[in-house]
Amino acid sequence: MDTMMPLLPLMTFAFVASITPGPNNIMLTSSGIWFGFRRSIPHMLGITTGFGVLLGICAAGIGALVMALPALQTALKLAGSGYLLYLAWQLRSMDFERKVEQARRPMGFMAAAAFQFCNPKAWVMAITGGSAFLPQNLPVSLAILVYCLVFCAVNLPCISVWAGAGALLRKFLAEPLWQKVFCAAMVALTAYSALAIWL
Repeated sequence: MDTMMPLLPLMTFAFVASITPGPNNIMLTSSGIWFGFRRSIPHMLGITTGFGVLLGICAAGIGALVMALPALQTALKLAGSGYLLYLAWQLRSMDFERKVEQARRPMGFMAAAAFQFCNPKAWVMAITGGSAFLPQNLPVSLAILVYCLVFCAVNLPCISVWAGAGALLRKFLAEPLWQKVFCAAMVALTAYSALAIWL
C-alpha cells in the first residue's frame, strides 16, 4: 500500500485529464455511435498509445523545447483545429442506413496515435504531468517508464467510457428528430474543441 501512495497524485491527474470532455473523447463518442464499441477499439488503443509516446517525449524534456518554438506551436494548432473542423463538417448530418455506415470507416490505430501530436492541449497536459508527477527516487529512465505506464493504464478505461456511451446512444438515435438534435450538439462541441485549442 505504501508503494502506491506516491503514485496516487499521478493517478488522480491521469483520471481527471482522461475522463473530462475533450477532442479525443468527443471523437470516441461519435465513433461509438457510428460504428459501435468493438469497431472503435483500434481508435481507443491508438489514443492511449500515441499519448503514451507523447508523455515519454515530454518527460524526457523534448516537449518543453517544442512548446518554446512559436512557429511549431502554431503549426500544431492549425493541424489540430483543422482536423476537428473537418470532423464537425462530417458530423453535420447523420444517417444510420447500412449503406452509409459501410461507406465510412472508423479512425484507425495509427491515425488516432498521430492525432495526439497535433493536439496542443495534449502537449500541454503531457508537459504539465511530466514536470509535476514524474516519480521521484527512481532512475530517470525507469521513472519515465512508470509514469507513462501508470498514465496509460488509467487513460484507456476512461476514454473507453466515452466510446461505450456513444454505443449506448446509438440505440436511441433511430428517430430522425433525435439524430438532428444530437448532430447539432456534436457539431457544436467539436467546433468548440477546435476553437479552444487557440484559447
